[in-house]
Amino acid sequence: MKRLLAALLCLIIPTALLSGDNGYKVTYDGGSLPDIKSGTGMKLYIDVNQIRLVRDKADVVTIPTSAVTEISYGQDVHRRVGAAIGLATITLGLGALMALSKSKKHFVGLTWANGDQKGGFAMQCDKNEYRGVLAGIEGVTGKKAVDSAALTVKN
Repeated sequence: MKRLLAALLCLIIPTALLSGDNGYKVTYDGGSLPDIKSGTGMKLYIDVNQIRLVRDKADVVTIPTSAVTEISYGQDVHRRVGAAIGLATITLGLGALMALSKSKKHFVGLTWANGDQKGGFAMQCDKNEYRGVLAGIEGVTGKKAVDSAALTVKN
């Protein structure tokens, strides 16, 4: 009986691990998608011939990979002033150290033109997943991402 249970568990556990969700959690930051507000959480699925944004298990947009015209990447870096002030009310030393720390947000943008249908959007990606999102999109489209910091014009 123990051997049967052990064999059954050896088959079920790897199957359950491999059948996991292969999408990326992203936050919609703005763009041309109708009826979607900035800050809405979604899942991004990168397939061989299409890129899909899904919200509540319903496709919001499906973009053919051949229609993608540009991929962009950017960061938003800011200091954690609010958290530092809150911590400074408890202990001044830790609050001062917290004010020196920085936070980064990673954004990936997509634009596409599929016949007469054109659009674009920006999404915020998790700090551990943005490299995978960029590599996946670049891999299926054959286009390189443009770094938005390199495009900044200084007067």
